[in-house]
Amino acid sequence: MSDISFSALVESKPFRLEKSGKSICVVKVGQEVFAIDDTCSHSDASLSEGDVSKFEVECWLHGAAFDVRTGKAVSMPATQDVNTYAVHVDGDSVTIEI
Repeated sequence: MSDISFSALVESKPFRLEKSGKSICVVKVGQEVFAIDDTCSHSDASLSEGDVSKFEVECWLHGAAFDVRTGKAVSMPATQDVNTYAVHVDGDSVTIEI
């Protein structure tokens, strides 16, 4: 069973998904889909409420940014990376592996 449909995801617009007790930030960039923890490692803010530019999501609260491909913190004030999750796309079905 898929978690979301590929066609429901909007290019460079984060989507918040709850799965297995975790909040996940899902981002579609081109034909790729990425999933990282939804909570900013700097301030407990939801990354799915932030902005996406290329492969980075920026936290709306203090501007910390994370690479959606790796979870790496790429700008201050965040210094701690966030977890990434494997994503499987099969046609219009997108499944996040926890």
